[in-house]
Amino acid sequence: MAKNVGLSTKKTCGSCHFFGGGGDGVKHGDLDTSLLNADKNLDVHMDAKGLNFTCTSCHTTTAHHIAGREYAEPATTNFTLALPKDDGSRIACASCHSQRPHKNNDKLNDHTDKVACETCHIPAFARVNPTKTWWDWSKAGQFNEDGSFIVKKDDMGQIIYHTKKGEMRWEKNVIPEYRWYDGSITHVLVDEMIDDTAPVQLTKLNGGYSDPNARIYPFKVFKGKQPYDSENKTLVVPKLFGPKGSGAYWKDFDWLKSLEAGGKEAGTVFSKNYGFLETHYLRPIAHMVGPKELSLHCSECHTSNGRLEKLTGFYIPARDKNSTLDLIGWGVCLVSLGAACLHGVIRIVTSGRRNK
Repeated sequence: MAKNVGLSTKKTCGSCHFFGGGGDGVKHGDLDTSLLNADKNLDVHMDAKGLNFTCTSCHTTTAHHIAGREYAEPATTNFTLALPKDDGSRIACASCHSQRPHKNNDKLNDHTDKVACETCHIPAFARVNPTKTWWDWSKAGQFNEDGSFIVKKDDMGQIIYHTKKGEMRWEKNVIPEYRWYDGSITHVLVDEMIDDTAPVQLTKLNGGYSDPNARIYPFKVFKGKQPYDSENKTLVVPKLFGPKGSGAYWKDFDWLKSLEAGGKEAGTVFSKNYGFLETHYLRPIAHMVGPKELSLHCSECHTSNGRLEKLTGFYIPARDKNSTLDLIGWGVCLVSLGAACLHGVIRIVTSGRRNK
C-alpha cells in the first residue's frame, strides 16, 4: 500500500462515483466510465488528448476535505478567481472562468447572474453510456416457471427487468430538466411524514428567482417506485442483503419481512402496513461540459416551447407574452406606419404643386 500512495486519478475516484446506485451511470448520468477516455466533445476538461483534468483538478482538497459538498450548505460561495497555480477551491466554473467569461459578448455575460454555466454548456448528459431514469421496485420478485430469476435486457444491453430489482429504464442523450438552485439541497428523511397522493419529491432544492445566490441549473430527474409505510405515511428502509431467513429481500423475497428487518436495524418505526409510491430524485448535472460549439443556442430557451417552459413566475423575452403590452406595441407600430404614409402622401402632393 505504501508503495502505491500517490495522487488520485479519474479511475480511483470513478471506481466509486461512476458506479453509484449499483452500476455504471445508474445514479448520476453525468458521471460514468466514458469519462476515463473522454474526447473533447464529451468533456472539454477531461479530454484525454487535451486538458486531461483529473477529478481533483476542480475538486480541490485541503487536509483531506474535498470541495464539492451539496447538502445543507452550498458547494461554494466563493466565486473569486483561483487559477490552477493558486491554492483554493475551483469547484465553481467562475473560479477559473470569472463571472464574465464571454469575450466581446456582453449579452451572454449578462446571463451569469441568473443562469448557471452548466445550463448552456451541458446540452445533454449520458451522451456515450446510458443512465438509469426509472426504477420500479414494486415489480420485483417475479420468477420463471422453473423458479429461476427473470433477467431482461434492452437493445443497449442494459437490464430492464431483474427479479431482485424490478423494472428499470435507461436513456442516452438525456436533456436535463431545469430548476432554480442556490447550491444547497435537503432531503426527505425516514421520519418525515409524506403526502402519498402524489409523487414524492425526495430532494428539496433551495433558491428561487428572487434569490441573488440562485441560478437556473440543469438536473437529472431519477424516477421510480419504492416501498413506504402506508399507515404512518413515511419512507421505509428495506433489508436487501443477508442469509436466507434473515428477512433479506434478495433471499426471502418477502417485502413485509424485509421492511421489518430493515426498520429494526435502522431503528425506525414501521407499522407493518406498506405500499409502493412514485418518487422523484434530482441530481445536479455538472460534468460532461461540451465545447462552445455544442452550447445551447438562444432559441432553445427564448421560445414558447423551449427548455425553460416549466420555469414560471418571471419574464423571458420571446417566451412570455403580455397582451396589454403587445396591444400597445402594435398600436405604436400602426400609428408610426400611418404617420409615415401620411408624410409620404403630403410630400407627393406638395412636390407636384412645386413643379407647377
